[in-house]
Amino acid sequence: MREGKGRQGDKARQTRRRIIEAAGALFVEQGYGATKLQEIADRAGVAVQTIYFVFRNKPSLLKELVDVAIAGDDEPVATMDRPWFAEVMTAPTAESALAALVAGSRGTLERVAAINEMARAAAATDPEIRELWPDEADPRYAVISTAATSLTRKPGARPGIPADEAADIIYAILSPELFLVLTRDRAWPPAKWERWARRNLGSQLLADGGL
Repeated sequence: MREGKGRQGDKARQTRRRIIEAAGALFVEQGYGATKLQEIADRAGVAVQTIYFVFRNKPSLLKELVDVAIAGDDEPVATMDRPWFAEVMTAPTAESALAALVAGSRGTLERVAAINEMARAAAATDPEIRELWPDEADPRYAVISTAATSLTRKPGARPGIPADEAADIIYAILSPELFLVLTRDRAWPPAKWERWARRNLGSQLLADGGL
């Protein structure tokens, strides 16, 4: 009986992931407003009623898509409890912390940058979408601020730079918007973006300029 429930649970998770993946692809390709749930169901290989059963409605599906893209999976683990962020916090030097932060951010941005752009466009015209993300502190800034505070206290950090200034610099250079400008619009490989981000952040946040 337990095995049957286990298999049923695995099947349900696989169905949920297929729907999220199909929604992500279509929302980015066509835009949120132009995409119909039936199209998502067809791409995911499920009945449209399954989407309503699992996610209730289209806005809830979008919210789940964004959450999964940020995390990288559907496990209920906050970003600051993720292994890559723990590596940032426990790194012995500012340089190694910065390398871990940029690498972890690259992984997140590769998943979420285009989805973030799409969601912002949807929220601009759809009040129901705006209600999913009420006006409050940007959770991305909260993550970066925590990392910046830790980084500026490590050996090798640039002397005298305030943690809030370091956070602002990191927030700008690791922004989804700038990531898309370089990797999508200018066709940079993500590895090139990562090297560029490390050099630029190192020049401003490390004592030796990251050289």
